[in-house]
Amino acid sequence: MSESALVRRAVAHAVPALLTGLLGQAVPAHSAEPAGAGYFDEVAAASGLGFVHFNGMSGGYTLVEIMAPGAALLDYDGDGDLDVYLPQGRMVGPGKTLADARLPPPPGAALGDRLYRNDLTVAADGTRALRFTDVSAASGIGAAPPESYSMGAATGDFDNDGRVDLYLTAFGPDRLLRNRGDGTFEDVTARAGLGDPAWGVSASFVDYDRDGWLDVYVANYLDQDLARDTPCRSPASALDYCNPLVYRPQPDRLYRNRGDGTFQEVSARAGIGGVSAPGLGVIATDVNADGWPDLYVANDSTPNFLWVNQKDGTFREDAVIAGVAVAQSGAPQASMGLAAGDFDRDGDEDLFVTNLTGEYNTLYVNDGQGWFEDRSIALGLTGPSLPYTTFGAGWIDLENDGWPDLLVVSGAVTIIRALSEAGDPFPLSQTNQIFANHGGRGFADVTERGGAALALSEVSRGAAFGDLDNDGDTDVLVANNNGPARLLLSRAADGAHWFGLRVLDARGRDAYGARVEIHGAGAPVLTRRVRTDGSYASANDPRVLFGLGDRAETQEVRVHWPDGKVEAWRAVPIDRYSTLRQGGGTAVAAEGT
Repeated sequence: MSESALVRRAVAHAVPALLTGLLGQAVPAHSAEPAGAGYFDEVAAASGLGFVHFNGMSGGYTLVEIMAPGAALLDYDGDGDLDVYLPQGRMVGPGKTLADARLPPPPGAALGDRLYRNDLTVAADGTRALRFTDVSAASGIGAAPPESYSMGAATGDFDNDGRVDLYLTAFGPDRLLRNRGDGTFEDVTARAGLGDPAWGVSASFVDYDRDGWLDVYVANYLDQDLARDTPCRSPASALDYCNPLVYRPQPDRLYRNRGDGTFQEVSARAGIGGVSAPGLGVIATDVNADGWPDLYVANDSTPNFLWVNQKDGTFREDAVIAGVAVAQSGAPQASMGLAAGDFDRDGDEDLFVTNLTGEYNTLYVNDGQGWFEDRSIALGLTGPSLPYTTFGAGWIDLENDGWPDLLVVSGAVTIIRALSEAGDPFPLSQTNQIFANHGGRGFADVTERGGAALALSEVSRGAAFGDLDNDGDTDVLVANNNGPARLLLSRAADGAHWFGLRVLDARGRDAYGARVEIHGAGAPVLTRRVRTDGSYASANDPRVLFGLGDRAETQEVRVHWPDGKVEAWRAVPIDRYSTLRQGGGTAVAAEGT
C-alpha cells in the first residue's frame, strides 16, 4: 500500500473516532481496503467510459477549480438506453496555459465536454453488455466558450418535440443545446435569449406555471473575479481554498419558456430576484401537495431557499417557516447537493441536503402539508456523515425492496493536511457512502458492502442516478474532480421484482413533476415523482423505478399529471419498462373534486 493510501486509511479511522469522543455516538469507520464483491461493480473503463476530468489548477487555490464537475444521463438518440454527458475543465485564470498546470491533463485527452453514446446489447439469454462510444465531435456539442468553465447540466425537452435537450451551467455564460433528432445538437443560446453570464452550478427544467412548456431555474453561486482574486489561508497560515463567504453571492435566475423557442427572464416578476445567495443545488418538488411545483435551493453557508409556488406566476420564500432553511441547531450549513423522495412511504416528499465536514447531512421529514422537521440525528444520519464534505446524492433502492436508500459522494474543499504532508498533489480526497433504509425507521452506514469502488478515496462532486443497462435497478455515474469518472453498476437487486415506467404528457414529453402511485392488494402505496433534477450539478434518469421485492404483481398504476388531471392503468406488466402517455388511461376524479 502506498504512503498516501496509508494516510487516507488513518484519516478515515481517526476522524470518526475523534467525533465519537466529542459527540458520544458511534461513527462507523470505512475500510480503506477494497471491499470485494458488494452492491456495485465499477465498469467505467471496461465499458469504454474513459473520461478523466482536468481541473486546470496551477497553484493559485482558485475556488472554481474544485467545484466541478456534475454529470448527466439522457437518452439523446431515442434508442431506449441512457447516454452520458460529462463537463470538462480547462486552465483557470488570466493567461494560464497547460504549461502552468500543476497536474497535467491525461495523456492524449482532448479538453472539452464529452458525450458518450450507450450501445447497450442484450443477448437472447438476457445477458447485458454496456459499451460506450465517444460521439462528442460527431454530435456537435462543441467546446464551452473560452470565457466559460463547464460545471454541470440539466436535461429537458424545452421545445416539446419529443427529444431531450441540454442546459449547460458554467463559470461564465451558460449554454442551451437543442437536440436536432439526428444525433446532433445545435447551440441555440442566443436565439433562446439565455446565456446567463453568472457562475451557474445547478439548474432545473420545471414547468412552474403549468402551461405545458418547461421553464429553467438556475442556481448561481459566487461573483469571483479571477483577475483580482485574493489568496486565502488556513488557520495554520498555509495557502488554501477560500470560504465562500469571502465572495459576493449571485442571484438565481428564472426563465419562462414562451413556447416559441425563446425564454423571458422573470426572476423579479416571480419574486425570486430580490435576494442573492451562493446557490449550489436546486430541485423541483411539490412540498405541500397542492399540485404546483415548488423549488428548494441549497445555499452554501447561508440559509436555504424554499420557493413555494403561488399559482399565479410568483413564489413565496418559506424556508424558515417550513423548517428547511437551517439545521436543527439553528445554524446554516454549507449545503451542496439535494435529493427529494418518499423514504418513509407516507406519500409525501422529504428533503435531503448534503453538507461540509464537521456539519452533517440533513434529512428534513415532511408532515404532508409542507412543514418539515430535521430528524437527521434520530434517523442515524448525523454521526456517519460528520467526517465528510458531501456533494452529489440520490435516493436509490439498492435491493428493490421498496424502501429508498441513500448514496452520497464526497470530496473536501479545504486541504487535508495529512494527505498534503504525505505528498498527495491534490489532497482533498474522501470516500463515498451508502446508507441503508431500515423500513423508514432509520438508516445504517453500509458503505463497506458497496464493493471496491466504494473503498476508493477520490474528490467526488456530481452523481447521476439511472438504470444504464435497463435491468431494473439503479446505477450511479460519479463525476470526480481531476480524476476519472466512475460507473457503479448495481447488482444487489438481482432476483427482486421491479416496475419501471416512462411517463409522457400528451405531447410526448417526459412529464416532469407527475406523481406516480403503485397500488397493490394488501400492500402499501408506493410513490415516485418524474424528475431529472437534484443531486449536484447533475441530471438523472427521467423514468420512475419501483422496487417490489417479492410482490409478483401490481393492482393499479395511478398518475397525477402536472395539469391536475389523474389517470389510472391496470394490468401493467412488472419486471420491465412500460410507457404511459397522458390520455391513455382511465380518468380518475382528483382529490377535492
